[in-house]
Amino acid sequence: MNTMTVLDPGFLTTVQDLGRPGLAHLGVSGSGAVDPDAHRLANRLVGNPESAATLETTLLGVTVTFAHSVVVAVTGARCELWVGERQAAMLRPVHVPSGSALRLGPSAQARSYLAVSGGIDAPVVMGSRSTDLLSGLGGRPLGCGDRLRIGLDPGEPRFADTAIAQRNPGPGIRVLLGPRDDWFADATLELLDGAKYLVSAASNRIGLRLQGPELVRRRPGELAPEPMVLGAIQVPPDGQPVIFLNDHPTTGGYPVIGVVHPDDLFNCAQAKPGDPIEFRVVLGP
Repeated sequence: MNTMTVLDPGFLTTVQDLGRPGLAHLGVSGSGAVDPDAHRLANRLVGNPESAATLETTLLGVTVTFAHSVVVAVTGARCELWVGERQAAMLRPVHVPSGSALRLGPSAQARSYLAVSGGIDAPVVMGSRSTDLLSGLGGRPLGCGDRLRIGLDPGEPRFADTAIAQRNPGPGIRVLLGPRDDWFADATLELLDGAKYLVSAASNRIGLRLQGPELVRRRPGELAPEPMVLGAIQVPPDGQPVIFLNDHPTTGGYPVIGVVHPDDLFNCAQAKPGDPIEFRVVLGP
């Protein structure tokens, strides 16, 4: 049996797959890779099914070693990649000999993905190996000395479909208004279109917390708890919006002024503290 040992977990490294969709009625969020396109690509590069578990790193990378030789691939936020003393390339299969340290350095954006041939054989909880930071399902962030089992190498051809590597952020993050835009003043809705924010250091897999123009309500108080979705822009009493990411709560009582367009969620997934966010209100897909 092959195993991976964590030598340095970086800032935040978790096991992720495609999550737990369809369980919101049980109070379980979707969780899973925040940048699922990057996760899928990493798996394809090593011959895994797209649903296989990967490591999702945050900002400062990770260092691991393997009991036996493996093939790996790294996608998502660009970072330096080292196998022992040899520098390797992202977006392609990389051979890692047994005992060699594999190091992902600090990343230019928020999240990188490390896929290993055979996938990471973490325990399955409610249909997924993903770590959910809010509920605690699927374990915890990785620490120094943690050991993870690696599945059997599928031995399939490895090919690169690097289309997502060419993704370029647009001029702003598109927002579809509602369902609670009626809780906000007309001037606030006008302000939202083109509003510029900075990503707060308090952001995480639960939500992207923003700092910038206050979104003023026309109504005081809170709503009765209602369902929340990925990309919902919730506005707490201080008027500073929060974009819900994969580990978001399934219900909430603050009004949702709008929802991020699905095609722009990768911009939120890769935004790091201090990055600018600009909203663009759109009328439909």
